[in-house]
Amino acid sequence: MRALLVVNPRATTTGERARDVLVRALSSAVDLTVRYTERRGHATTLARSAAESGVDLVVTLGGDGTVNEAVNGLMTAPAALSGISGPAAYALPALAVVPGGSTNVFARALGLPSGWAEGTSVILDGLRDGRHRVISLGRADDRYFTFTAGLGLDAAVVRRVEQARLRGRTSTPGLYVRAMVGQFLTGVDRSDPPMSLERPGEPRASGLGTVIVQNTAPWTYVGDRPVDPNPDASFDLGLDVVALRRLNVAGTTRTVTQLAWRSGDLRGKQVLRLHDQPEFTVVSSRPQAFQLDGDYLGERQKVHFVSVPSALRVIC
Repeated sequence: MRALLVVNPRATTTGERARDVLVRALSSAVDLTVRYTERRGHATTLARSAAESGVDLVVTLGGDGTVNEAVNGLMTAPAALSGISGPAAYALPALAVVPGGSTNVFARALGLPSGWAEGTSVILDGLRDGRHRVISLGRADDRYFTFTAGLGLDAAVVRRVEQARLRGRTSTPGLYVRAMVGQFLTGVDRSDPPMSLERPGEPRASGLGTVIVQNTAPWTYVGDRPVDPNPDASFDLGLDVVALRRLNVAGTTRTVTQLAWRSGDLRGKQVLRLHDQPEFTVVSSRPQAFQLDGDYLGERQKVHFVSVPSALRVIC
């Protein structure tokens, strides 16, 4: 079996020694090529080239951003676009994820261990036993995502965190909390929620201040605690949505408290929740911050979301 290991050398929780151990372990089971990412988007190029060359397995060592890039490389390889019969998952290399980031939501949502050593052991066992799982993906316009997408407040928080990390701050739960408080108090226009959600054959939902899309549960983690506005979201179903109609202080504080302590028990007039959606479009009257899998991707005024069933095989 031929495999490519895509390594993000800036991964938060792994050093050179850990990478060496990982390479030796994987090399004992597969014909391994190792490539290091050099810039944003490089993992997409590496994974696409691997798929085009007939590699059987792509392994990532990094965080959720590295996983997202690799998935987009696989899903835009010719095999995924050539009109094959049956799910794309069986025409593409399988994916294996070794957690190396600060949060690793995708790996944890798959039930993988949080440590890179334990994660590597799971991959080796899965390869030996021929074990894999076929999962759905989300697609936002032409970009795929594995666990979440967002427009509005949550994406603006991601933007703040990325800006702080560029200034040398470490990604921690506290950094996200401070970014959320700062964005809510100073960066949100609460008087005129700009977004609407449109579904085929359904009434438009208007006056939305932030929209969060889930392809699985949980949405994210704060340390070891899952944050789960839509606990029924699943890799085996369509997309789930939670949106807030207004971002007033009292209502948003109540919703954030529910998320922190009761997760799926979100209630209130300002909360819109949708389950197992095949497609929908979010439209905004003004540009909104946009994120996929925890990476900030700029601002958008319109995004079309689609669930892509049986898209990817994952070793887990």
